[in-house]
Amino acid sequence: MQTPEQFIIDELKRIIALQAKQIDMLIRENAQIKRELEKFLPKKNSRNSSIPPSKDENRPKKTNSLREKSEKKVGGQPGHEGKTLQMTESPDKIIKHHTCFCPDCGKDVSSFPFELIGKRQIIEIPMIKQVVTEHRVYSCTCSCGSIIESDFPQGVDYPVSYGPNMESLVGYLSVRQHLPFKRLQEVMHDIFSTPISEGGLHILLNRLANKGKQAYGIIRNVVMNSPVIGTDETGMKINGKIHWFWTWQSNQATYIAASPNRGIETVNNHSQGISRDAVLVHDCWKAHFQTPVNLHQLCIVHLVRELKYLEELYKIAWPARFRLLLYEALEMKKRFTPPDYYSPCHGRNILEYELDNLLKEIIDPELKILITFQKRIVKYRNYLFPFLYHPHVPPHNNASEQAIRNIKIKQKISGQFKIIRSAENFAILRSIIDTTIKNGQNVLAALNVIADH
Repeated sequence: MQTPEQFIIDELKRIIALQAKQIDMLIRENAQIKRELEKFLPKKNSRNSSIPPSKDENRPKKTNSLREKSEKKVGGQPGHEGKTLQMTESPDKIIKHHTCFCPDCGKDVSSFPFELIGKRQIIEIPMIKQVVTEHRVYSCTCSCGSIIESDFPQGVDYPVSYGPNMESLVGYLSVRQHLPFKRLQEVMHDIFSTPISEGGLHILLNRLANKGKQAYGIIRNVVMNSPVIGTDETGMKINGKIHWFWTWQSNQATYIAASPNRGIETVNNHSQGISRDAVLVHDCWKAHFQTPVNLHQLCIVHLVRELKYLEELYKIAWPARFRLLLYEALEMKKRFTPPDYYSPCHGRNILEYELDNLLKEIIDPELKILITFQKRIVKYRNYLFPFLYHPHVPPHNNASEQAIRNIKIKQKISGQFKIIRSAENFAILRSIIDTTIKNGQNVLAALNVIADH
């Protein structure tokens, strides 16, 4: 027979075993409930956790590509004119191949007359070797007793220095081809047999940029006196701190400047003397509106991309209708002939009327980003369609974006600039290079002209 103490112990064991089963059951039920609730709980994203924006699911991108899928196959398209190596009419070296003996009878035919039946050419480059020119000066004693000494020519200022062709080549490889200094040193050593230090590269770039300042000033004047000017800006880092590259460009020239700020101060410093009759094309950055010009043209492509984002974000028709309106304006631009810009146009009037109606529509107050966009367009309403009234005004800012894209390529390949002087050198030389390209000239030849100056 159990004692009272033994009965209590057995009862407690039974209760503990029962509670253990209940706890196990509750744990399983709790896990199942959590799994069900996860379907309804908001997932982690860049707004509520440390997840980067690129990992967000179902989040509309503000910079969606506007390129439509093409049905074209990969590779050359029908009608594309192929290119192949062409023979030159004036080869540098000719090697004649004559047969000495007849393969049938063995007779010596070297003295027989030969007729040309074919030719083939091999294109090759010679081994590159640096050329060292030594300049020597002398003295002599005149019969009158005076000692006469000759002088070194202009530009020969140091015991050993690099020539102008070295300056232009380093500038070309660094600024045009975006080579970082380590790889540039390797190219100079391995290809041109010229070892050069990083400090030496800086000296050459400084010298070339100094010589290019006059051309840089001419480029700026050409741009600022153009009837249509595009402008844009992009961030860069100098020794870890944010700075900016700005560009002002036209069909004939591209002017690039490095600046510590993105505000009106830079506009005032670099756009002095800008033509008051010019049309300025840009992406709606507020500092550009402070430029003293006749008219502004907003980049339609930027607006279309922004409207596509708003359409995906709110799932309403207003952004889509606005986007279609802008597409109609772009198509109208393609159809216009010069007389159309200066005569009444029914289609253009309809676009203006539809634009005003869109801007008057009441938007749900909950759609705050869309309301902000509408207010901005109302403020700059007169800057949407100038391209439909001026034949040389483009509806986009692509040329300016292409100008500053080289800065991003340079930073992606070479990293940040270490000092502001390097960024300024890049701006000067890149302005000269881009202007040279726009005018169909040879870039290295242009830099050679600057270096010889």
